[in-house]
Parts: sequence; structure tokens; C-alpha cells
Amino acid sequence: MDARPSGPLTADDLYRFQLITGYDLSPDGRQAVYALQRVDRRTQKRYSNLWLMPVQGGQARRFTVGDQVDAAPRWSPDGRQIAFLSNRGNEKQSQLYIIPADGGEARKITELAGSLGEFAWSPDGRSIVLSFRPRDEEEIAREEDELKRELGVVARHITRTVYRADGEGFLPQAYRQLHIVDVADGQSRRLTNGMRDEVNPVWSPDGKTIAFVANRTPDPDWDQMNLSLCLVSAAGGEVTELALPEGRKQCPSFSPDGTRLAYFCSEGVRQFWQNMDLWIVPLADQGAARNLTGHTDITTGDLTLGDTDLRVAFVPPAWSSDGEALYVNFSRHGRTFVGTVQATDGTVEQVLGEDDLIGSLSPDAAGRSFLYLRATATTPGDLWLWDAESGSTRQLTQVNAGWLDTAALNAPEEHWIDGPDGNRLQGWILKPPDFDPARSYPVILEIHGGPQLQYGHGFFHELHMLAGLGYVVCYCNPRGSQGYGNRHVNAIVDDFGAVAYGDLMAWTDYVAARPYVDTRRMGVTGGSYGGYMTNWIVSHTDRFAAAVTQRSLCNLISFHGTSDFTWLFQCWFNDAPPWERLDDYWRQSPLNYVAAVQTPTMVIHAEGDRRVNVEQSEQWFTALRQVGVESEFVRIEAESHGLSRAGRTDRRIARLEYLVGWFARYL
Repeated sequence: MDARPSGPLTADDLYRFQLITGYDLSPDGRQAVYALQRVDRRTQKRYSNLWLMPVQGGQARRFTVGDQVDAAPRWSPDGRQIAFLSNRGNEKQSQLYIIPADGGEARKITELAGSLGEFAWSPDGRSIVLSFRPRDEEEIAREEDELKRELGVVARHITRTVYRADGEGFLPQAYRQLHIVDVADGQSRRLTNGMRDEVNPVWSPDGKTIAFVANRTPDPDWDQMNLSLCLVSAAGGEVTELALPEGRKQCPSFSPDGTRLAYFCSEGVRQFWQNMDLWIVPLADQGAARNLTGHTDITTGDLTLGDTDLRVAFVPPAWSSDGEALYVNFSRHGRTFVGTVQATDGTVEQVLGEDDLIGSLSPDAAGRSFLYLRATATTPGDLWLWDAESGSTRQLTQVNAGWLDTAALNAPEEHWIDGPDGNRLQGWILKPPDFDPARSYPVILEIHGGPQLQYGHGFFHELHMLAGLGYVVCYCNPRGSQGYGNRHVNAIVDDFGAVAYGDLMAWTDYVAARPYVDTRRMGVTGGSYGGYMTNWIVSHTDRFAAAVTQRSLCNLISFHGTSDFTWLFQCWFNDAPPWERLDDYWRQSPLNYVAAVQTPTMVIHAEGDRRVNVEQSEQWFTALRQVGVESEFVRIEAESHGLSRAGRTDRRIARLEYLVGWFARYL
């Protein structure tokens, strides 16, 4: 790692971050394995290798080497082997590998042409179940023929409503199905053969049954959020769909005795943004499922935003060894914490986490020790160990120590204010590292996307970089955000812009009243829904001196059907397509109000964005020019909707430099 001068974070520091992308605790609780990602500045590629670390003391050591992506490590039940995904020897796709835990060569056990997804060891360690989507035969044939490969695709024949995905591009026409792989000889057999995606596979404790999630509706692409829990014998046979209340189910987990199944579910299929609750269902007599956490009005999962650590939103809930309770992540008031949920009555007790973000738990076989990723507002993710019996915690890794120690960082200040309509509003103010209360500072309002996510105590390189340049950075969780209950998140339904606008202006008023704020030099920016709200704001007020709108929506009518979510966004608008409610869609479109915009605006969008098509920014930029607004358009080559977090590093830096340059010009 090259030396770094002390001072504020810069855009170039994105090359220095090392990120833990996956981790697992050994069954005996003595060792942690994790995948550590780095960026090659010359090639702009991301590589990751596996590392091993004794949890009772000692140094981590690199376990695999090479310029490849080794990911998703999982210990075998006896702790003697580690399974992982790797693209070594073939950058086009990953395969499943096994490596002895005491060292040696990794052995490839799959030769599958397609996309490998989640996988899990059988309890006896002899088999692995995985979710796999095969590539189209036409694509395989084209790659094997040099001339066809050079000529490229001639045409695409689309037969599914959902036919592309942001970050993946056009999807194969095949669905994800479950396969069983024999660890000894690598032979694989297809376990399921449904015309739908089958994901989240887990084994029963006796190894006889596999539970998984699938959409069993007649047209899965039309009823995308109506997901079912299914059971199938590990030997193969008919699939049993459990009779459960409708909803978006995910991450099943068998109780230690195999008699119950826990899972997460957002009840109902047309309000997919609501709380994800923890449910439990008895299997012996297929009794009624119970919602254990609905009474709390707190969502499960890790829905708190950051732009460096790579936490996973949902993993299967972890059972206590006696089967009396479950350990679950909750997102609430800008925090992600761990709570125990009693399986009998749903009593929730917070046991881990304060002003930080706690990632998913990886338990040992006894359920006493847990490995997890922890991030704060000033430190990206590192691995920690939690002893559930004593409650003690201990930090294991410091993957960005050294260079990050030289960075000048302030911790953001948390504030609560009274918002419109009796709403309590939580936000943060991040001051420059050398803040002087006697000075007057320009301000940048940042607005998050989603919108059903939350700002909070995560590490944000972008925010620290802006603060280091002398800006006061402020951000909050307006209505529509998660973390404050269903009423808060539901408030923007069929009122997509006006409700959040009221909250954001109340927050801006509060920040503007600080004595160190120069109200003549205020800027606003956001991406996705945050870009939509940036457009809404500048078309409804001229109080901001500059705006940068990123991967934004402006026309909800033309947006319909152009996203990888296809029709799904209509659920926010009384579940009706635009041609049935044209006036309502136009009422909630910033383009309707563009003639009122006066704020100089930069428009940034990635060419490969499948979530919000670049046509939205094309419309907004053209309209701004037509009404005489100072504006510029930056189109980032190739990248997806997730550019700011997962894009190629030089393109992430370019985005930041354009954003900084625009605000420097006007603020």
C-alpha cells in the first residue's frame, strides 16, 4: 500500500480501501475465514483472496493468493475444509472450490456454465446444495465460435417480462434452480426443475430435506413479490409448498431439532417496502405461521447505508442452541443492531450494537460465539467476535489501519427535530475536520436513494471527502425511509415527492439556522430516489445555489417499464399503470415543474444503468436547457445504477470529481 499524507480523505483514497466481502466462523469457534477485496490501480480490477485468523489471538494470514476473485467462504461441518467461489483461471465466471483448512491446493468441484449463487454444506459434509442459473445455449455457442464472438449478438428474443437486471445486463431465459454437488467427485445433479427462480437453499439438521424460496405463482414475472417457502427431499422428488400468508419471504432457517422453520417476510405482495418481520412455522403438522416481530414495528435486516463496507442485508436467522430464541439484525433510527427474539412470544431484547452497524452473524456450532462485521461513521467494516454467554466483544481485524489512521475525520452529530405533520425527523451534521465555529461554511444536503433505506452510523467516504473540502454536510431520513416504522415508510405512497420535500425542507431550515452556515452557499445532491428528490427540490424552491442530480427520475410516466423492475414501481401509485392514472403520475413527476427551475444543475448518469434508464436524465437535461437553466450532463461509461458504491474505481473517482467541481464553481 502506497504511503498517504495526513489530512482529509480524497477521491483517490478509494484505491486504498480493503473490504471484507464475506466471512465465516469455524464450527469449533477457533478460526475465522474471510475474503478481503483490493483494487489494482493499473488494471482497475477488483481482486479478493481468503484470509485465516485465529480468534483467540494471533495474526491473520493470507490463505489464497493470486489476481482472482475468491469469495463466499464456508467451513465444512467438521471444520476440515472450506468451500468458496472463485474465478481463478477463468475471469468470465466463478466455480465452486474446496480447499483443506490446514493448507494445500484448492480443488474445483463444479464445471457449470452459468451463474452460481448461494450454496450450503450438507450436515454430513458430503454434499453441497447451490442455486444455479444456466447460460443460454446460444450464448455458449457464440463464445465457442471466434467469428460469432467477434460479430456479437444479432438479436434478442425476449419471452419473459423480467429479462434484465441492473449490474448483470440481459438475463438468460432460464431460471435459477437447485443442484446438489458431491464433494468427493464433483458430480452434480439437478434437484429441482421448476419454471421459476429457486434461491436461499438450506438443509434440515438431519440432512434429509432442503428448504428454499421460490415464486410459485402462475406468472412469476408479474407477481414478483409473492414468494413461497418450499421443501424438497435431498434425494429428489416432488416439491412441497408450505401454506403460508402471502408475502415476500426469504432466508429460511431450520430450528436445531428440525421441527420449525424461521424466515423473514414482508406481509402482503403489493407493499414490498414495508417492514420485514421474523416469522416461524411448525413443520410436523404444518400449523399456522406466527409473526414474531410484527408487534415491534421495527424492520429486520441491515438496511443502513454506507459506501465502503459490503454488508449483506439479509441472511438466515441464527437459532440459539436450545431452539428457544433467534438472533436477528434490526435496522432502527440509523443503527443496525442484533436482538434476541423469543420463539414463544416474540419478545425482543437488544444484545449487540450501539452507535454502529452490526452485520450478519456467523455462529460456531455450539451457538456460543458469533463472528460479525462492524462499521461506524468513522471506521469501515472490520470483523469482531461476540461471546453470547458473557456478552463480551473483541475486535479481530483492522484491515484499513495504517493509511486510514492518517485521515482527518470528524464524527457526525446526530440531531432530532420536529418535522411536518407531527413527524419526528432524525438527521446528522458532519463538519469539516478543522471546523471553526467562528467561520461561515457552505453546506451540502445529501439525500439517500431507495427510498426504503436509511442513513445512519455507516462509513461514508463521499461525505467525509466533502467535509474535508470545507463543506458542512447534512443528511436525514425523511418519510419514505426505513427504520422508523411502517407509517413513516408508507407516507410517500402516491405522494412520492411532496411529503419527503416537506421533511427535507424542515431539516434544511434547521441546519440553515446554525450560526456557522452560509445560507447563500447551499447545495443539494442525491442519487436514484435522492436524485428524484433533488429534481423535485430545485423545481419547487430556489434556495439552493447549486444541485447535482444523479441516476435520477424525472418522468414517472416514461419510467414505467424501462427499469429492470419493469412494472413493479406502479405499486407506489395505487398499483395502477400510468395509462390508468396519467394525471397522478404527472403530478408526481418533477418534469411537470421544470419551468420553475433556476438552480444551476449538473446531471450525472451511468450508461449501463438498468434500474433507472439514462433516458430519464436525458429528458431532465434537455428540459433544463430548454428553460434556460445553467446545466451540464456527465454520462459515465458502462456502469450500473450502483456506480457510487460498486463501480470501477476510476469511474467512481470521475463521478466524485465532477460533483466536487460543480459545487466548487457555485458554492
